[in-house]
Amino acid sequence: MSLLKALDKGNSIADPQFNRWLIPPAALAIHLCIGQAYAFSVFNAPLHKTYGWSISSLGWIFSLAIVFLGLSAAFGGKWLERVGPRATMFTSALCFGGGFLISALGIHLQQLWLIYLGYGVVGGIGLGLGYVSPVSTLIKWFPDRRGMATGMAIMGFGGGAMIGAPLAVMLMDYFKTDTTAGITETFVVMGVVYTLSMMVGAFTVRLPAPGWKPEGYVEKESSDKLAGDAYVHVDSAHRAPQFWLLWVVLCMNVTAGIGVLGQASLMIQEVFKETVTAAAAAGFVGLLSLFNMGGRFFWSSVSDLIGRKMTYLVFFLLGALLYALVPSAGAEGNVLFFVVLYAVILSMYGGGFATIPAYLSDIFGTRFVGAIHGRLLTAWSVAGVLGPIIVNYMREYQIEQGVAKASAYNTTMYVMAALLIVGLVANMLIKPVNTRFVTKEA
Repeated sequence: MSLLKALDKGNSIADPQFNRWLIPPAALAIHLCIGQAYAFSVFNAPLHKTYGWSISSLGWIFSLAIVFLGLSAAFGGKWLERVGPRATMFTSALCFGGGFLISALGIHLQQLWLIYLGYGVVGGIGLGLGYVSPVSTLIKWFPDRRGMATGMAIMGFGGGAMIGAPLAVMLMDYFKTDTTAGITETFVVMGVVYTLSMMVGAFTVRLPAPGWKPEGYVEKESSDKLAGDAYVHVDSAHRAPQFWLLWVVLCMNVTAGIGVLGQASLMIQEVFKETVTAAAAAGFVGLLSLFNMGGRFFWSSVSDLIGRKMTYLVFFLLGALLYALVPSAGAEGNVLFFVVLYAVILSMYGGGFATIPAYLSDIFGTRFVGAIHGRLLTAWSVAGVLGPIIVNYMREYQIEQGVAKASAYNTTMYVMAALLIVGLVANMLIKPVNTRFVTKEA
């Protein structure tokens, strides 16, 4: 069978005997790879020390990757529904792995713009396509457990850094010599390894046959979601107010978490200057990654039991309360309380990512959920810039005003709590979509 034929959507339809539980591992093969994006910061210090590029300049590599993740998901989501998940995941593998190789060339030539192009633009496109393609497929395979299924895959994205960070450090140590830091070689190896790993997921994935349902599955009627095969077309979804309310819901939840996640190590060291060492701060970051990952599976599974709207209600109410308590934990010098607060906050940050696809399928149906989810991820692109700006610039402003570094984050925490209240209001306004947007298949 030729490659083009193997990638054809029609050739990825599963046989009646196919075991749907093979789909989550295929999705994880993609998400565990692209989740490396959360570990890119391990390259910042070596690149700065070796080539003299400023930390702020290097920070744009990650920001560009997140921006193009959202843009490619938005524009590629409709293409995904047309060509199927296998071709989309195959393209994602080429872009994400290719981004490493282009970046390796940029490092070798000492051209920062090539790293922007490679990891930021090309790799970011791979991130976006790889993020949405398994999610829409899982929702089609698990109509009875939508939240749990998407949580399994998106958990992999949250945990990708736990593989990517030590792998990068190990490879740089292996390739390091008296004349080179081993960064170029590390990028080449990681590019090849990630491409091959993602190919495994791409050629394992299958689509259910039209009309397929799990054995014994009877859809429960609910006023909160579309029933049966009813759906809202991707080209109509953005005209419904529910889309933009969900956009705000995702943007506020991500903004509140991503800015803190990017400065977690520095923040805990400055708040507890005499107590927390750099090594302990690294452990704190690792703990947050664990809760970010675990929250994706836990909260999305909870949403299957209590509903998506109620789950986000918990995120916003509890999250706002916890953010408001953070300054008190810092002022009292209570490191344990501080860590617990952020662990729970980051679990809900991850849970928000994993729950939103199921929320979308409840509101708009499963037919075009991949494309609609892709367009909604532009909220992540905005949050990926907005969150770090709020945290970093408010910190700098506070310090310039004479505020001690240990207290420089206090106002920021109250701002984050306020953002979550905005998300709470948007979530409460979400109602079933107007029937004029709905198509019901015969």
